[in-house]
Amino acid sequence: MENLNWSGVFPAVTTKFTSDDQIDFVTFEKNIDAQLDAGVDGIILGGTLGESSVLTNEEKAELVKFTVKKVAGKVPVILNIAEGSTREAVAQAKNAEQLGASGLMLLPPMRYKTDHRETVEYFKAVAKATTLPIMIYNNPVDYKTEVTIEMFAELVECKNIQAVKESTRDVSNVTRMISRFGDRFKILCGVDTLAMEELLMGAHGWVAGLVCAFPAETVAVFRLVKAGMIDEALEIYRWFLPLLELDIHPKLVQYIKLAETATGIGTEFVRAPRLTLVGQEREQVLSIINNGLAKRPALPEYMSL
Repeated sequence: MENLNWSGVFPAVTTKFTSDDQIDFVTFEKNIDAQLDAGVDGIILGGTLGESSVLTNEEKAELVKFTVKKVAGKVPVILNIAEGSTREAVAQAKNAEQLGASGLMLLPPMRYKTDHRETVEYFKAVAKATTLPIMIYNNPVDYKTEVTIEMFAELVECKNIQAVKESTRDVSNVTRMISRFGDRFKILCGVDTLAMEELLMGAHGWVAGLVCAFPAETVAVFRLVKAGMIDEALEIYRWFLPLLELDIHPKLVQYIKLAETATGIGTEFVRAPRLTLVGQEREQVLSIINNGLAKRPALPEYMSL
């Protein structure tokens, strides 16, 4: 079993598309460069922000191969698995390992709402099919199935299930997990608007969204908090919050892609049924982004923290 350091900032990167709906690897590479330059600690492909539900398996494989080659071992490359069938999830886990991915992010089964036993058995089946380290993605708000403390108690036996993307919206869950399991599971905040709060409560990392457009600010907040420089982190975080709130909307993909465009490291193209923003909605989101850019803070030196 491989080791993976589940701490730091892990961008859930967007999948870039061309105007004719192909993967835009040129813009994708530009964004990955910006992430690496800012000091991120991993790259997550095919998450919610990566539009995983509309990517083909072939496209996911292309993204993994390209990113593994691009990062050249500097940071781990993690593939999200969001499938309706155990068979397909197992196949994707095996394929990701063959393609050189460093780890997996794993949602409960899609579409059918599994009960306790079914959820645990699904996770165990995938964990047994691969040696890759796994981070469970716990997001009952958007995906309806909660991975409970009792489920994690049964998953302790799976040594490669090592982390959780904590997206329950309940900050107390960080304390519950640590109180119950100590350091057995690394905890990564999966909700941008709760990141500083969860980091202060002991979360080890941040699976971030607005990092796609603002990588340096995201990494700076994380490193300042972990260095105990709370006032410095808080000043950036307070500026950041109106932008971070773009992450908790059903159109987070469109909103964050618009932000990436505004900061010069992305495009607005999304894959149908999502449509690019128009009219008043686009203007409202753009005003939030432009207001943030106008007041963008000077960052303290954070790379050495």
